[in-house]
Amino acid sequence: MNIIEVKNLSKVYNLYNKPIDRLKEALDIRKKQYHTTLYALNNVSFEVKKGENIGIIGTNGSGKSTLLKILTGVLTATEGEVKVNGKVSALLELGAGFNSEYTGIENIYLNGTMMGFSKEEMDKKLPVIVEFANIGEFINQPVKTYSSGMYARLAFAVAINVEPDILIVDETLSVGDTRFQIKCMNHMQKMIEGGTTILFVSHDINSVRRFCHKALWLNKGNVMMYGESNKVADAYLDFLKLGEFSLEKKEKPKKEEHTDLPEFVPGDTIADIVGFYVYNSQGKIVDEIAYNEPVTIEVIYDVYDESIDSPVLGIALLGMDDDYVCGLNTLLDKVEIPWKYGRNRFILEYSMGILAIGGKYYFNAALFDKTATVPFPYKSMIKTITVHMNYIGEGRYIIPHKWYKDK
Repeated sequence: MNIIEVKNLSKVYNLYNKPIDRLKEALDIRKKQYHTTLYALNNVSFEVKKGENIGIIGTNGSGKSTLLKILTGVLTATEGEVKVNGKVSALLELGAGFNSEYTGIENIYLNGTMMGFSKEEMDKKLPVIVEFANIGEFINQPVKTYSSGMYARLAFAVAINVEPDILIVDETLSVGDTRFQIKCMNHMQKMIEGGTTILFVSHDINSVRRFCHKALWLNKGNVMMYGESNKVADAYLDFLKLGEFSLEKKEKPKKEEHTDLPEFVPGDTIADIVGFYVYNSQGKIVDEIAYNEPVTIEVIYDVYDESIDSPVLGIALLGMDDDYVCGLNTLLDKVEIPWKYGRNRFILEYSMGILAIGGKYYFNAALFDKTATVPFPYKSMIKTITVHMNYIGEGRYIIPHKWYKDK
């Protein structure tokens, strides 16, 4: 059952350079436009099932808060359809929904009324809310005297105790102290186990990995990716490293092996690398691989000068931010490569797979002299590969390990 359905949702703002331009546009009999349009959301579509917890990620200005405000009814959509099948409790901007002149107690009743509860029902909920907020005598003071942490405590205590079907959290918890954040996360976990749907906005990508089943990535109002949280988080982190470059379409796996190889033509250089292929454990050419899945690299090179003594083949794996992950060459591994005039092939096998953390990487490949110093040629970014992994660790790569008690 879908508890949230968003179809072709757009939110457009008209931007005016000067306040007078709005009046000019309204009065202009020629219907001349004095504004430019900004799409805060552009044709956004996704569905959320009951009980799912969804992380919403994206850079500032990507449309996250606008989306949440539309889901809660604070804003109206310009175009599209939104269906929310349940009671929504939201933690948006700090203090949103509070009257600054009211005391904490009065604001608890105010929020309860807005959620459709009677005074008698809120009388029963009040002790639990006050205990969870744990702000002492400040509960009887106007909230305008509260610190940001007190605001967060009271807002969260109210939001989770009005029995929502959907809880929306927009970075509010980041202002609370560590113990309170732990308390909140533990309570949200219980809510999920009880069937509550949670939309969780955070710039902490690892929190999204740990806490959310799925993730929605927004960029400039557009849905870039929606799916399993690890895959979305990996793609988003690549985007943060590379910007728009990482949004280019992925190259599709080749259906036929080596159909792109040129015919051998004698050259006036020493050699050239003409093919570089990545195979998965099923022997298929791929540009995506599962973490820890055995990987085979095939390098195809044409030799034009057989006189080179003890040539070396090197292959390096780098992150898209140019972080050097792993470099291997046949000199260090004391391996000889074929070197006959014409077409040659050599294989590198990663028997334990690529143990780097999930995300996109690229290979460099080169043929060298016997000292592995002079390249002929050096191929930069000859192939990109995306590693998919479950959330089993953090950093750059996962070191094989085990845990146990001291013997």
